[in-house]
Amino acid sequence: MIAAKPRPTAATGPAGHPVLPALLSRPYPAVMGVLNVTPDSFSDGGQFAAPEHALAQARRMIAEGADIIDIGAESTRPYGSEPISAKEELQRLQPVLPDVVALGIPVSIDSMKSAVVTWALDQGATIANDVWGLQRDSGMAGLVAERGTSVIIMHNRDSADPAIDIMQDIVDFFAHSLDIAAKAGISPDKIVLDPGIGFGKTPEQSMTALARLGELQSFGLPLLVGASRKRFISTVTPSEPHQRLGGSIAAHLLAARNGARIIRAHDVAETAQALRVEAAIREQE
Repeated sequence: MIAAKPRPTAATGPAGHPVLPALLSRPYPAVMGVLNVTPDSFSDGGQFAAPEHALAQARRMIAEGADIIDIGAESTRPYGSEPISAKEELQRLQPVLPDVVALGIPVSIDSMKSAVVTWALDQGATIANDVWGLQRDSGMAGLVAERGTSVIIMHNRDSADPAIDIMQDIVDFFAHSLDIAAKAGISPDKIVLDPGIGFGKTPEQSMTALARLGELQSFGLPLLVGASRKRFISTVTPSEPHQRLGGSIAAHLLAARNGARIIRAHDVAETAQALRVEAAIREQE
């Protein structure tokens, strides 16, 4: 087991998280529904780029049991995504995000740009989901601290390196991100950690991160896992993204057993059912 590096401030447990205290204290994880309003998502290929389709999908996921809607307008797929400007990202979000917020459940903004996150928070989003863990945009940490919003810090790398110890890399990355957060004045009880399954990792390293997820509980912060439809599944059983429901659920059930308190998924109904049934069975142990 890898020990986490000491941090300047102590964290509170999951039950003290300011946005989702009730959800994070349940016997099963909260489900974060993925809403991509991009034309080039790896998993849904622009299916929800039209505002009316995106809003209908948000309503559908809420009906299926989503506790959070995570909306993103720039593809951050690990392989082959093209960066876009903040202006273009906002143009995709503006017809959709306010209406999603109005549906009444917490909304997270999946963006690595502080300008985009600023706008989304102004519209009522309550969580910043940064796939670069406060380390890419120098304005992100200050914004999160100033607004007092919750933030998801995800591990990432520019490229995969099969030679490295991926768990040590994740721990070191989180330690650096948490130092940035502490210096900016972000309260630890507003931080969620995400090991970034599929990002800057070989398929084997993604599976290692899932198998050893419990080691990251040493940070004392809620853990989020998003293994939904990820490429590592196809290395076990060859499949296209839309054919990876079984593998996604298997990974997420293991993540829940290893301490994940939020599961980010495309297939909300099936994921929510699996998590609740698994928790009910465990109660009989």
